[in-house]
Amino acid sequence: MLFGFDTAVISGTFGFVETFFELDKLEVGWFASSALVGAIAGAAAAGVFSDTYGRKPVLLIAALLFFVSALGSTVPQNFELLIMARLVGGVGVGMASVVAPLYISEVAPPKIRGRLVALYQLSIVVGILLAYFSNWTLLGFSQGNAEAFGGTGMFHKVLVSEVWRGMFGSEMIPAGLFILLLFLIPESPRWLIKNGQTDIGRSILSRISGASVAHSELEEIRKTVTQVKGKIGDLLKPGLRLALIVGVGLSVFGQFTGVNIIVYYGPTILEDAGFQLSSALQFQVAIGVINLIFTIIALWKIDTWGRRPLLIWGMAVVFISLVIIATLFSLGESGIWIVIMLCVYMAALAFSINAVIWVLIGEIFPTRIRGRAMSIATFANWGVNFLTAFLFPWYVDIIGVGAGFFTFALMCLIATIFFYKYVPETKGKSLEEIERYYNPN
Repeated sequence: MLFGFDTAVISGTFGFVETFFELDKLEVGWFASSALVGAIAGAAAAGVFSDTYGRKPVLLIAALLFFVSALGSTVPQNFELLIMARLVGGVGVGMASVVAPLYISEVAPPKIRGRLVALYQLSIVVGILLAYFSNWTLLGFSQGNAEAFGGTGMFHKVLVSEVWRGMFGSEMIPAGLFILLLFLIPESPRWLIKNGQTDIGRSILSRISGASVAHSELEEIRKTVTQVKGKIGDLLKPGLRLALIVGVGLSVFGQFTGVNIIVYYGPTILEDAGFQLSSALQFQVAIGVINLIFTIIALWKIDTWGRRPLLIWGMAVVFISLVIIATLFSLGESGIWIVIMLCVYMAALAFSINAVIWVLIGEIFPTRIRGRAMSIATFANWGVNFLTAFLFPWYVDIIGVGAGFFTFALMCLIATIFFYKYVPETKGKSLEEIERYYNPN
């Protein structure tokens, strides 16, 4: 949830921060994407740290970074300190984006693993929606209570006169809750078994699946896990090389759908479509609700319909909706039809790649190197995320919003063809069975 909240909360602050710090368009892009630089670093480090020290300690570090970032983003007096706080939060996001789906995939029984990993995506969507709602609520409070708190003081500054500070500061509440709840979870049983702590791993597997299922799972894990840690070079060998290409492809194309452009710049795009900021934030909440509803539907169907149909058919709808949105902007249209098509676009994304990407990336790599492999895939995800978020304000300022959406539509067409050709079905298979698919020898 913090992953979603942290990435979406910035959407309501752009106009305020741009005015307060007198930013140009490239500086606005840097403000939007600075957290993503931290996410790239966090994703790159998380795999090695989680393979070495365990999944749980890395999640705890990420939780602390979320809290520090929220506090730091509330109080800065200059642009540089705000950027530093966003970078710190980005490291936490990057670490969580690797380790959270990795952890879930390793503790989940095969028959419901898709739904449980998809709960990770559902939580991201809930976090995004909460950030939208929080921003809208705080903006409404600041506009209707100009003399609140006596018209002076810290609370007036954070919640009224410089409300963007309150938008960032609200993240401290879920961050503190995350820190507390992490003390209640066990370490990943597969990580424990891989690192020689078989008895503890068996005990956790028994708590999850029962003694008889735990015994068979333990035997499968022993067959595929050695005490020698996997090397990055293993991913370049035949079989696993294809798994790496699929993982990186999912990550890269997942960002070229433009989803995070809507998350970050949605209110700005809606203002371009003719809406006032308060209305834009209200419609952003509506888009967030659509995202949540269709994520729940995908969560319900991912283990019955399978990953592949959701991914391919959903991406085809994403492509069509982007073409329509791009056409509307290019023709100078504004108003409700753009909002409707953005809702269709978000529904298709939520039902397809947004629900499937983290499930598949958590499934397709061998246990001995899963952490490092997921770091590579997630590194690619955040790298493209950074480039699109940083360049989008400058890009559309030059060629227009319509041409920007046409660019994303072209990438989605290529992605649909790639997924059709290379992504296998993994529903109902154990992680060890999926490993044998890519590396039968």
